[in-house]
Amino acid sequence: MIAELDENEEVRRRDFPICARKIYLAHAADAPLPRVVAEAMHAQVENASRDEKLFDESLAFIAETRAGVASFLRAGTDEISLTGPTSTGLSAIASGLDWSPEDEVVCYFDEYPANVYPWLALQRRGVRVVFVKPPRTGEITPEIVERALNKRTKLVALASANYCSGYRIDVDGIGARCHEHGALFCVDGIQTLGAFPIPLENVDFLSAGAQKWMLGPSGAGILYVKNSRRDLLWPAAIGGWNVQSPNFIAQPQIEFAAGGQKFEPGGYNYVPLAGMGAAITLLSEVGAERVSARILQLTSTLRDAISEYGFEFLSPEAENVRSGILTFRHASGPSEQLIETLHVNDVVVSLRRDRAGNGWLRVSPHFYNTHAEIMRVADLLKSCAKPRC
Repeated sequence: MIAELDENEEVRRRDFPICARKIYLAHAADAPLPRVVAEAMHAQVENASRDEKLFDESLAFIAETRAGVASFLRAGTDEISLTGPTSTGLSAIASGLDWSPEDEVVCYFDEYPANVYPWLALQRRGVRVVFVKPPRTGEITPEIVERALNKRTKLVALASANYCSGYRIDVDGIGARCHEHGALFCVDGIQTLGAFPIPLENVDFLSAGAQKWMLGPSGAGILYVKNSRRDLLWPAAIGGWNVQSPNFIAQPQIEFAAGGQKFEPGGYNYVPLAGMGAAITLLSEVGAERVSARILQLTSTLRDAISEYGFEFLSPEAENVRSGILTFRHASGPSEQLIETLHVNDVVVSLRRDRAGNGWLRVSPHFYNTHAEIMRVADLLKSCAKPRC
């Protein structure tokens, strides 16, 4: 598919309508919907307006979507819950574990707030929050994590890639260190899932919304709970669907539903789930390895093209820790000026600030972007690096 998109601009604009109007390089923020995703969502809306809701068909749709997500994640079907935003899953884990006042949770303060506040909120239950302190933004290694662990550590909660620098952590290595010390490992996967595979062997919990690298809509997301850890979590919300209720009749005792349904209280958001399912099918057809390689090629092309023009990079250079994010700034002027130049030329990127208040441009292309688009952006940036801009 990637080769066809490179060779046929008409096909690319048909399948990814945003390409007809913009050079879109902000997938770390919110992805525009591919045509197949929008069509799947539209079909759900049309069906809901024309026909009655058939329970058996709804169950089949949920089962199919769950199976597609499981295959995409290389997980068991019963390890997948269909949820909402990333914060929904992370909060379910934070609130669902049985915490004691002597417990500790390890996380990173300069991560996206959705993966900070659920853990900070545990302080009201007496839990101690321990922050890792990497030498550079997001550069969290297994060794750094291990130094923060002790016999009181109950959980380590980290993002698969830092939302600002794009540093991609060694998920497998960190998870292994956690388990060696008897700690659980929770991953916020939204900044890599859809762009890079996430190994789950040493991951206990994972949450990710669909609206970034998965190319899906807001409102749909994934919660992964390893089978052996399911009984450790009490559901954040309890309803008629995740508790055994034969014939929808309440029972005197709570007995949770099997598998991932345990964390789905009811009332599925069918339209976003249809979009997420279509997006996952699209990504699976392209192939995870090809998607990852393409994204790395595009970010490398941009970095190489502008590196000699005075740009400072926040993102790492080593390929094994790079994600789809390339973050940089220029000493000659504020990043707001650069982003405005790109904006008036129909280029969409993100502006992010570090804790010190410095503004950085964050560029995050996906597999359907082209090298020609990247070179166009490079030319605009290089022109701004000159004093006249």
